Amino acid sequence: MGATENAELVRQGYEAFNAGDLATLSELFAEDAVWYAAGSGVLSGTKQGRDAILAYFGELGARSQGSFQAAVQDIVGGENHTLAIQQTRAENNGKTLDIATVISFVLRDGKVVEGREFFEDTAQADEFWT
Repeated sequence: MGATENAELVRQGYEAFNAGDLATLSELFAEDAVWYAAGSGVLSGTKQGRDAILAYFGELGARSQGSFQAAVQDIVGGENHTLAIQQTRAENNGKTLDIATVISFVLRDGKVVEGREFFEDTAQADEFWT
């Protein structure tokens, strides 16, 4: 797949994520995909495999009482990496998260095989989830 197709696949993933469509998300991730959740907080760390990644996404929704949204600003498709620039917003126990985020995706054979999160302020994101 080329840069345009990779960008479209990531865009479909964002649409599915924000709609809570786990079935579509499951189809977009390779079974052995890896996700690197930034920071050192309770949700940070490496998620090994599609099921662990989907469980992490579910935890984001549960801990934010369903308010978590990833508002895509831009998607830059590449042959090896596709970058998504987003504004991450959520509410949790009276706290509000509104932070710029970049996720680097690696895609192979039409599936996401790796995702890496980068936050504008990792400490702020860590504190939000406590």
